[in-house]
Formats: sequence, C-alpha cells, structure tokens
Amino acid sequence: MTSRVPVLLSSSSVFPERTAAAFQLAAALGYDGVEVMVWTDAVSQDAGALRGLSQHYGVPVLSVHTPCLLVTQRVWSPDPWERLRRSAEMAEALGAPTVVVHPPFTWQRDYARRFREGLDDVSGRYPGLRIAVENMYPVRMAGRQFVPYAPGWDPTETGYPAYTLDLSHCAASHTDSMEMADRMGGALAHVHLGDGTGEGRDEHLVPGRGTQPCAELLRSLAGRGFTGSVAVEVSTRGARSRAVREADLRAALDFARQHLGTPSPVDA
Repeated sequence: MTSRVPVLLSSSSVFPERTAAAFQLAAALGYDGVEVMVWTDAVSQDAGALRGLSQHYGVPVLSVHTPCLLVTQRVWSPDPWERLRRSAEMAEALGAPTVVVHPPFTWQRDYARRFREGLDDVSGRYPGLRIAVENMYPVRMAGRQFVPYAPGWDPTETGYPAYTLDLSHCAASHTDSMEMADRMGGALAHVHLGDGTGEGRDEHLVPGRGTQPCAELLRSLAGRGFTGSVAVEVSTRGARSRAVREADLRAALDFARQHLGTPSPVDA
C-alpha cells in the first residue's frame, strides 16, 4: 500500500458526460479514486449504483461533494441540511472519508445562521468523516462585484474544523493559494486541483495552464502534515472529443503526481 497522497478524479471534470464516465476514465488513466459530485444525474445520488461502479472499475469513492450548486438546490431535498445529511450518509456507506460543502448562499438565512452549529451536529453523527468547507469567490457582473455567500466566500474568516482548498476559486477571488493554505493550517483536509488566470471567473483550467502556484502548493503539502486527498476538478466541457478530454485529465494527473512526489518543506 502506497503512502502517497491519493489523486482523485472529480466526476464534475467529465461533464457533460455523466457520473459513470468518471469511473471509467479514472480507471483507464490510473487515478486513485473518484470524488462524486452529487447533481441531477440519478446515478450520482444512488449509493448502490455508485458502489456497483466502484467495484466494476476497481476505483474507490474517496470524497462526496454535497449538492450545493445553484443547479442542484432541489436534488434530494430543498432543505440544505437534508442534502448535507444525505451526503454524509452516502460517504459513510461508500467508505469515503471526506464530504465537501460550500458556504451557505446569502438567501439561505436559517441555514447560514446555524451553519457552524449544524456542521458540528452532522460531524458528531458521522465521526469518521471530515466535512470540509470550501473557499469560494466574489461574483463579478457588468463591472460590479457581489458576494453571494454568507457570511462570506472565505471560510477561514469564520473558522471551521476542516477545509477544502480550491485553487481555481483562489484565482477567481484574486487570492494566492499558498496564503489561503497557510490560513487553513492543520484544518486543510482536501484540495480541489485546478488553475485560473484571475480574470474574473471560475475557470478550472488544467493545472499549470493558469497563474496559481499549483506546483508549489502540491509540493508544500507534505511539509504541512497533509493527510487528505487531492481531487482534480477541471473543466473539460469544451473538449471536442473524448480523446481530448482524456488528454487533459491525463495531463492533470501527471502534474499532480509529479509535484506531490517532490515535496518541499514549508513553515505552515
């Protein structure tokens, strides 16, 4: 058994292909596991179906992303707490140690008011899981900027027991990923590996194709005492063919393995 940091393929990285394609591609390319983005695809919502795919392709599910995107607000339930509980239940059933969740939207007032307390409650019910709150970014439209999250897009300003660091979101928020990782400290539980140029939108580029210090961040994880996993979360929706999609996902995996394999100490 290797002690290397597991590199996962997020099922969002194969969109518009469906969840099953993530398992097929992860197995073909040599990923260590899959992060399941729970969305409108029925397979992504079904622990039994996911277990079957995992067994068929020999690829474990090692992270579950709660349905908290704008387009998934009614998946499982309109109640965000029910969606989080069901995500934790699915993760436990599949043996995945990590659940990724976004900060509440500003219009989810009750959810936002009880978010920290509710996370502690769900974590208490599922003590084997790390529920890792992800950093987001301000939204820029027509020359104006607003923050659709409460209390904000940066979860370190509130403080949580576990975090997911998303490098593409760092680019969109004009934040250096190394600085964000420093603020997360020992609570850094999971990494979403992508890149961005900081041009005002969330790009999820293949790492190395933007301006974030992706290589430096990966090399620093050993020195940070990181014990979680790295999930490749890149956009391939513009790929003209399956071969192009595979090439991008192979390049992202090679980048992750290369830089995770050459650690550098940090004062974190």
